Amino acid sequence: MRIRSFFLLLLTGCFSIACQKDFLERYPQSEISPQQFFNTEKDLELYTNSFYAGLPGEGVFTADFSSDNVDVSAINEVVTGRRRVFTDAASAGWTWTALYNINYFLEYYDKPAIPAEARNHYAGVARFFRAWFYFDKLKRFGDVPWYSKSLNAGSPELYKARDPRSLIVDSIVADLDFAAAHLRVAKTPARINKWTALSFKSTVCLFEGTFRKYHPEFQLQGSADALLQEAADAAGEVMTDGPYKLTTGDPNTVYMNLFAAQTPNADEFILSRLYGLTVNKAHPANQVFTSPTRGNPGITKSLIESYLMTDGTPFSAVPGSATMPFWEEVENRDPRLAQTIRTPGYRRIGGTVNLVPDYANAFTGYQNIKFVSTPDQDAAAYTPLPIIRYAEVLLNYAEAMAELNQLTQEEADRSVNLLRARVNMPALTVSGLVADPFLLAQYRHTTDPVVLEVRRERRIELAMEGFRFNDLMRWKEGHLLAEVFYGAYYPAKGTYDLDGNGTDDVAVVDVKPSPSVPGLQYFVLQPDKALSEGDKGKIIIHANVAKTFDEEKDYLYPLPLSELQLNTKLEQNNKWPEQ
Repeated sequence: MRIRSFFLLLLTGCFSIACQKDFLERYPQSEISPQQFFNTEKDLELYTNSFYAGLPGEGVFTADFSSDNVDVSAINEVVTGRRRVFTDAASAGWTWTALYNINYFLEYYDKPAIPAEARNHYAGVARFFRAWFYFDKLKRFGDVPWYSKSLNAGSPELYKARDPRSLIVDSIVADLDFAAAHLRVAKTPARINKWTALSFKSTVCLFEGTFRKYHPEFQLQGSADALLQEAADAAGEVMTDGPYKLTTGDPNTVYMNLFAAQTPNADEFILSRLYGLTVNKAHPANQVFTSPTRGNPGITKSLIESYLMTDGTPFSAVPGSATMPFWEEVENRDPRLAQTIRTPGYRRIGGTVNLVPDYANAFTGYQNIKFVSTPDQDAAAYTPLPIIRYAEVLLNYAEAMAELNQLTQEEADRSVNLLRARVNMPALTVSGLVADPFLLAQYRHTTDPVVLEVRRERRIELAMEGFRFNDLMRWKEGHLLAEVFYGAYYPAKGTYDLDGNGTDDVAVVDVKPSPSVPGLQYFVLQPDKALSEGDKGKIIIHANVAKTFDEEKDYLYPLPLSELQLNTKLEQNNKWPEQ
């Protein structure tokens, strides 16, 4: 393992050119030293600003492309089960510069000239980001070396073995406990505060608690239930004492508007990534979900079928649901469905015409609209992206309590049912709940109807926000990646009116005819697409691609080969090549 031995500030973390210019004018890089720096609260702020560069950006809305929520035109190696073993550390994700910078700060920030409250706050920021750094490594590799100080090239600690997963988790939790105890409490949607630390702690403890519960093959040390209780306690503190709440409004638009607003929703966005001219940043969400040149991400039928009917009953219980065409299956469903994909009557925010699914963008026929804002931002979108949202906290709480068999009706009403109420959906009734066969067919390792319904709610509410892959990994449900991803159902090849306005919108054909009909979309099956039953059925985008998921190795990524050669004490993850 190689950690750079010089003092490196990630200046890109200062979110404005002025910030970088000010820093460089005061402290040229060749002269930076702890004696010259870390002398004022402003110094601590400037340095810790660099840590924010490590937060996700457009990955918020593209991470689900590596899950069973989305099918893309160029299917990736995670979904096919053909992940490579990289030689170099950077390609493998085995990089440590960010950790060096955090630990360097923690070694030199604590100067008596700075008020203790300020020192503790920024130490909390640093320890939050160390927890963030290590949580990413934990999810990817499992056991990793824990370093709590900056190291120089040649330091013997660089060549130690990986520390056990339990030590990494305990250290992450300790960092987050310190952060929660010392960070400031004011709502700051683009900066870390006490509630950010508690919210993230609930995420970490829920992940590891369920991972330990559902992965006995790893023989992990420590109690799964203890971590699940910590997850519930941390989320519960945010719910009881924190300043956040769900935004309410028109049930048919309130959910969609959360992700299209130009400023972060301070009531619900606990932590977000800012975009706009003032920070000189933009993201491509509008291009990704409206252009035919950005991967063609179509939502899968599996996700669509997860949405309940408006009366709270499962879609799978509706007679004929398996062969319903698009325009029928989207009727009378949880309002979040029509705020996540294009359905009949959809208009872009700020638009004046109805739009049907664009098969050039979404090959499955289910086109995402979440994060899509006004057409004037198609070239560069400025909407903030949520990284931690209050809805996630509520779902963390509900899931942890359900896994502990403690989700009473009262607890459901203060968590998961708030999400349902926002869109005028019936509440989850815990008593007498019967497991939906659709969910039982997906999840192999639990039959608990309450746990299953909380998982449904999590998948729906957090769709396209980057949670699904890690959820499948911790639940030991990776097999879902290897299943065939389906799109919309068509009863035959031919032309179809998708929104009932009397005009045909799409033709499902083997080959595009010549001449073609102007204004008619052609979904061409040959050479590599298909309908599941030959001349009819559900769209299959990758009819000729064989997928696999190895239960013995694919829950973790491989370490890079170069690092195994440099440090012989490192051991490769199970079944991955060592050379």
